[in-house]
Amino acid sequence: MKENQTIHIIGAGLAGSEAAWQAANAGANIVLHEMRPLRPTEAHETDGFAELVCSNSFRSDDAESNAVGLLHEEMRRAGSLIMREADRHQVPAGGALAVDRVAFSEGVTRAISDHANIEIRREVIETLPPEEWSNVIIATGPLTAPPLAQAIHNLTGEDALAFFDAIAPILHKDSINFDVAWFQSRYDKKGPGGDGADYINCAMDEEQYSAFIDALITGEKTEFKDWEKSTPYFEGCLPVEVMAERGRETLRFGPMKPVGLTNPNSDKRPYAVVQLRQDNALGTLYNMVGFQTKLKYGAQTNVWRMIPGLENAEFARLGGIHRNTFINSPKLLDDRLRLKARPSTRFAGQITGVEGYLESAAVGLLAGRFAAQDACAGSSNAPPETSALGALLGHITRGHLSDGAGAKKTFQPMNINFGLFPDIATPRNDAEGRRIKGKEKGRAKKRALSRRALDDLAPWLEASK
Repeated sequence: MKENQTIHIIGAGLAGSEAAWQAANAGANIVLHEMRPLRPTEAHETDGFAELVCSNSFRSDDAESNAVGLLHEEMRRAGSLIMREADRHQVPAGGALAVDRVAFSEGVTRAISDHANIEIRREVIETLPPEEWSNVIIATGPLTAPPLAQAIHNLTGEDALAFFDAIAPILHKDSINFDVAWFQSRYDKKGPGGDGADYINCAMDEEQYSAFIDALITGEKTEFKDWEKSTPYFEGCLPVEVMAERGRETLRFGPMKPVGLTNPNSDKRPYAVVQLRQDNALGTLYNMVGFQTKLKYGAQTNVWRMIPGLENAEFARLGGIHRNTFINSPKLLDDRLRLKARPSTRFAGQITGVEGYLESAAVGLLAGRFAAQDACAGSSNAPPETSALGALLGHITRGHLSDGAGAKKTFQPMNINFGLFPDIATPRNDAEGRRIKGKEKGRAKKRALSRRALDDLAPWLEASK
């Protein structure tokens, strides 16, 4: 290792924890700086590493035909700590990978604390790191402290970009009325650790749904400060009342869609359904799927108790909203996540303009590996662009989207999706030589993209050992 090449990582969230793990396992010495509990944030409740502040779901675990599931598999093959602890602490969630959020965070914290190559410092970093720190990863997440955000702005001359993200409510299972609610996954689909009946479902008829929409729209909302009013929402995590305001049927085609479910307590097909997903290993807490909100607490309690089965619901946590910050990564970062204005400093996680738990951790994985290669005088090769890891890296380092006429649209956060991958020809025939037709063409193409991704990633993983 080069002399004085300790890697300093600021922030012990999903990205910072993963970066520390990857770099430490590559033989580098790490100092991990975390400001909690010395300084709390608007969203965190503990001082644990990799605390999940919104949903407890890592989304689909289907590695064959879903880009998120593919990212799961790539990270597992890359020795991801986040994926290891997610697998260890999973709870039933149909086709998704969801975790007991407390046990998950405790597992990550324990692993980082026990690693011989990692030193933890509980301290606040309010300015850009000192010049003598020659290898730095800033993984402060979407709630970066204002002084540090201002320091980044002063260095780069770029305004930070921002959007609002919202948190779904969590309630106690024993307060749910199971004379009305029932257990079932959509289409009885089994997922990791599940049995095909992993969600609690609360059905509404048309009249109940209409009254619920009225209450969402008219309920008292959180007031934004003047400087926040121009901040956009992330489209993949809209507050439920914002969806309702876009059209009265929007929720029925979103998180409240009734398809794939049969109510055993009624002979009528549900008009709309609210789903609850297990939030802890004990099965005592459930979160309201897709019900991020900016409703004030009093309004939330009243509105949620209009849902059949939740008339007497008791809440462990009500929903909330917070302002997230991210940088203009395609302009500011190179293809190894280094700040162009200061190459000794890398960025990782949600602050780079990826959205989602696993996407944030994946960028941490890459930053940790790149930093370790610099520290140990190794080659710094990027993953193939045909992989999920490479596609994410490409989005945040080359991610300005064209409007079709050559102009550049504003860089915005994005989840992993197959639209970020280089195209591939749609297979014409299946494994048995039969012609692929109709909707199966799309599924076949996704499977082909996934196979190519894992095949192309293997040499990169081998070379980076």
